[in-house]
Amino acid sequence: MNVIVSAGLIGLSLGAQYALLALGFTLIFGILGVVNFAHGGFYVLGGYLAYAAVTILGLPYPLAVLLAVLATAALGWLFQLLLVERVVEDHLATLMLTLGLYMVLSNGVLVTFGPESRQFAFPVTGTLRYGAFYMPLANLVVLCICLLAISSVYLLMYRTGLGRALRALADDRHIAATQGLRPRLLFPLAFAIAAGLAGLTGALVTPILSLGPSVGDPVLGTSFLIVILGGFGSIGGATVAAFLVGLVEAYSSVYLGGSMGALVLFVLVLLVLVARPAGLFGREVRSA
Repeated sequence: MNVIVSAGLIGLSLGAQYALLALGFTLIFGILGVVNFAHGGFYVLGGYLAYAAVTILGLPYPLAVLLAVLATAALGWLFQLLLVERVVEDHLATLMLTLGLYMVLSNGVLVTFGPESRQFAFPVTGTLRYGAFYMPLANLVVLCICLLAISSVYLLMYRTGLGRALRALADDRHIAATQGLRPRLLFPLAFAIAAGLAGLTGALVTPILSLGPSVGDPVLGTSFLIVILGGFGSIGGATVAAFLVGLVEAYSSVYLGGSMGALVLFVLVLLVLVARPAGLFGREVRSA
């Protein structure tokens, strides 16, 4: 029983991390109609910025995380405003642009920091134990921060005027523009939010897992898989699918071994898509 509960807690922590990544990914697709292949690059950049701020600048870790979030959000804002906005109606062009940015970011950190994995300590260590149940404190802290960030995204999207404006643009950009909304101002802001979420996840997770130039590859693949499972453009679907994937990974690693986790996950996605081709919470989204 203790193994089941402990694995479930780890799965929830993984799910919260995946949810942050998937929310940013699905925000960009739902609002701009852009499949953002640069998402993994923002994750990598967030991790390296936090690493540099702690080890080179000597900043406290919380301040380093904040710096990583602000820097990745600013880069996402500039990237959308200066490049993506020019070709936002062209799916192939936006795909190539975001893929190109991902390559630039991953190769940039490779040239700057080298191919070796970097290590910097998460400030919280130890294990929380309650009877036979246990959970690493670092995972618990990351879980709490991720849940707070996820709640903030939901509040922003469903309880603020900005969120209503972004959802209106996601439903129909041209009709929303006739009502006075300005896509050229709101789209870069949406991209900045998504990039900041990826940077936050990278800054939080890489000290616990690993930090290297190629760590964005599995992140990008997992985010894409979660968005497909939850349904493209569905914020709720991405969140539910992320926690489902985290739990599946945790339990399959414990009971089947790590090599079987990916197989179980892909079988699950296949079964869901056979039953619901649009995903768990799929809906028809606008053409970009």
